Amino acid sequence: MSAPGWSVGLDIGGTKVLGVLLDDAGTVHGSVRVPTRRGTEGVVAAAAEVVGRLCADAGLTGDDLAGVGAGVPGLVDPATGAVSHAVNLGIDDRGVALAPLLSARLGGVPVTVENDLNVAAVGAARVLGLHGDLALLGLGTGVAAGLLLGGALRRGHGGGAGEIGHVPLDPAGPRCPCGQCGCLELYASGSALDAAWPTPPGVPAAAAVFAAAALGDPAAVRVRDRFAGAVAAAVRLLVLTCDVEHVVLGGGVAEVGQPLVTAVREQLERQAAGSPFLHSLGIAARVTVVPAGVPVAPVGAALIAREAVPALPVAL
Repeated sequence: MSAPGWSVGLDIGGTKVLGVLLDDAGTVHGSVRVPTRRGTEGVVAAAAEVVGRLCADAGLTGDDLAGVGAGVPGLVDPATGAVSHAVNLGIDDRGVALAPLLSARLGGVPVTVENDLNVAAVGAARVLGLHGDLALLGLGTGVAAGLLLGGALRRGHGGGAGEIGHVPLDPAGPRCPCGQCGCLELYASGSALDAAWPTPPGVPAAAAVFAAAALGDPAAVRVRDRFAGAVAAAVRLLVLTCDVEHVVLGGGVAEVGQPLVTAVREQLERQAAGSPFLHSLGIAARVTVVPAGVPVAPVGAALIAREAVPALPVAL
């Protein structure tokens, strides 16, 4: 059974904290976005600010909240809310007690912390009405996947399931913040596009490079296709390891929408052209994208705050 009352879901990323307020019928009542503040204290302060503003806007207090769910990039112990190696948040330590710290800042409101891609997978399945095994491939500051297999989140033995961004794509490539070289997220992330296609402040590199490529700019076409090839490698890895029915592209780069799906599908078809085995799997047809502006990660976090992987309908 779902807990009664309101819940807040937070998507705590490398650049922003996005929060939504859900009522007990699964309807979203507003959102708040603030810049991320690095380090444990900064993350807790920004998260508490978002919760406070959402409650104030709706005329609520902490007593009205059934719980707060937070998705964070890193290894998470869902039983304790402890976070480890959230390097994109400036949290390099192991076992940082993020859930208890945020709960204390909020006056004792129950807080559930989960990996950010796990909450996004829950949100995508519910909001998009997808059934069957699903991977949410997040293309943001880094690259990772949330896995819904057999109707349950697959976290893995140590919470590292889906951390495919740290599978080396080119062992001779540049050093990754994780300490390895040539990791997938150095080629298939929003950060990789930022580095490959510099833009003025406020102009997303992903949107700019895909727009320029659509106009026939040869340099943009090369950057787009190289990026799409790396994303296709991530999709192929997910299908070959978990045989998921759906691979949903999410994260900041996914705001590009259908042109991103088309580019990735083309790369998958090209990669499968010489392999009857890959061709038989129909990997390209499994790829879809989170619609622009749909906050699947914070919605999933709010749902998880009520119960693990609930079956609530969501009205946006």
